[in-house]
Amino acid sequence: MANILLNGAKGRMGQAITAAAPDAGCKIVSSCDVGDNPAESIAAADVVVDFSFRDITPALAELCAKNAKPLVIGTTGHTPQQREQILACTKTIPIVWAGNYSLGVNLLNYLTKIAAKILDDSYDVEIVEMHHRHKKDAPSGTAEKLKQIVLDARGIGEDSVIYGRKGLVGERPRGEVAVHALRGGSVVGDHTVMFAADGERLELTHKAADRKVFALGALRAARWVLGKPAGLYGMEDVLNLK
Repeated sequence: MANILLNGAKGRMGQAITAAAPDAGCKIVSSCDVGDNPAESIAAADVVVDFSFRDITPALAELCAKNAKPLVIGTTGHTPQQREQILACTKTIPIVWAGNYSLGVNLLNYLTKIAAKILDDSYDVEIVEMHHRHKKDAPSGTAEKLKQIVLDARGIGEDSVIYGRKGLVGERPRGEVAVHALRGGSVVGDHTVMFAADGERLELTHKAADRKVFALGALRAARWVLGKPAGLYGMEDVLNLK
């Protein structure tokens, strides 16, 4: 049984995690949200799970490091400076950090890596994601992860990436990687990576219909990270995909 301090408990993901915890071998011993002080209840927790807001995560990570508590981060959209603050804490505690905790999405990441290594830049890459109208950041953390997988596999950098298109943009240059963010309705999360060449197109797609799939993945990560050495981990570590 993993005793969890859940930060962001009133949000959509926080509610999904709370509902899924009993059947996932976990217990929410403290539920925190905006205005609450997690320092008051962190001692009772084995692990902290954060699905709050990007501005809160760095201070929470430092609190976890101070109290030697592992941390699972599902919050996205952090600035480079915030990311540096959080990563500094991995010297002291284990942190699992993923933009998406769905098992299916993490298999999508794995398959995208394989495809990007096998298919050269004669295959144009387009990454398309869609989420509900309330999502605040774009592209999604999952789309950013998929983009980085492609860039790393091809040995190229951010200068090869465009975000959306408008106007007379000209012919698509070879090696370009495009990312598109769609928003509307109550879509939980759709992600597609397209590899398009002359004569054929490969599409890898994942569609989530219920936040429970993310909640179960985050709870699995919370159980897995207990007792791990300090460092940065992803869901590929949790699922042994490396």
